[in-house]
Amino acid sequence: MKLVFAGTPEAAVPSLTTLLSSHHDVAAVATRPDARSGRGRRLAPSPVAQVAEDAGVEVLKPEKASDPEFLGRLREIAPDCCPVVAYGALLRQDALDVPARGWVNLHFSLLPQWRGAAPVQHAVLHGDDLTGAATFRIEPDLDSGPVFGTVVEPIGPHDTSGDLLTRLAESGAGLLLRTLDGIESGELAPRPQSGDGVSFAPKLAPADAEVDFTAPAMRVDRLIRACTPAPGAWTTFRGERLKLGPVRPVTGADALPPGRIGLTRDRVFAGTATHPVELGEVQPQGKRRMPAVDWARGVRPAEADVLGAG
Repeated sequence: MKLVFAGTPEAAVPSLTTLLSSHHDVAAVATRPDARSGRGRRLAPSPVAQVAEDAGVEVLKPEKASDPEFLGRLREIAPDCCPVVAYGALLRQDALDVPARGWVNLHFSLLPQWRGAAPVQHAVLHGDDLTGAATFRIEPDLDSGPVFGTVVEPIGPHDTSGDLLTRLAESGAGLLLRTLDGIESGELAPRPQSGDGVSFAPKLAPADAEVDFTAPAMRVDRLIRACTPAPGAWTTFRGERLKLGPVRPVTGADALPPGRIGLTRDRVFAGTATHPVELGEVQPQGKRRMPAVDWARGVRPAEADVLGAG
């Protein structure tokens, strides 16, 4: 089939590379416009755009998927199908009507669970044991279209969102290719989603990533893993922001008041509403990431110092 692939971040790259090496014809790629990144805040193409450009594929970067120029070019290409992976832009009906076989989205959850922008983060945050990826036909309502297929992925006790998304991006790429093959052959028909078990996964903002040490250790652990690598979990120490890498709940350690720092020669603990958590890596404001032990040796926390105290 002739395809126009729509995607933007690194998680979409395995799907694009898989389709580029398949028998399907990736005629063009749609992605978000170049964005500023890095310390120099220079404009840079999205990961998907970079792969497409290196492969010599036409790259479309509309501000909105409803832009007339983009829609006009899409109609000129006349794709049979448009696979989508984390594109990041709203698709209106005038765009949905262009490909004869519709837009097929690879979504990183087992629909109808965790519809929305951050399914992997919410799966980790809510302590799910199992997640996966699903391919479905896009309809105007949010992630509600009929499902073609799924793959299942267990969530480990130490998985961050980044770990989980990396695995799902790889297994999902194979699922997307199998879905497109089945659509082309006519052997695969989508099934309506169940109306039971619907849940939503809105994007997590930096404000959502602030760690509340008055919560139980399990909640602190899940929030930090869910927000790693983005938007990045954080707390405050002596009035400045302190970024936090994944922690480890420690059931056998002496209890500490919430946010209170406990030290041994080679370990750093923080109190929660239940048992303490052991800090891993931290990043003080304006500095590099470092082991929590090295940070503690430098700042020498006093008994009055409390994480999250402002």
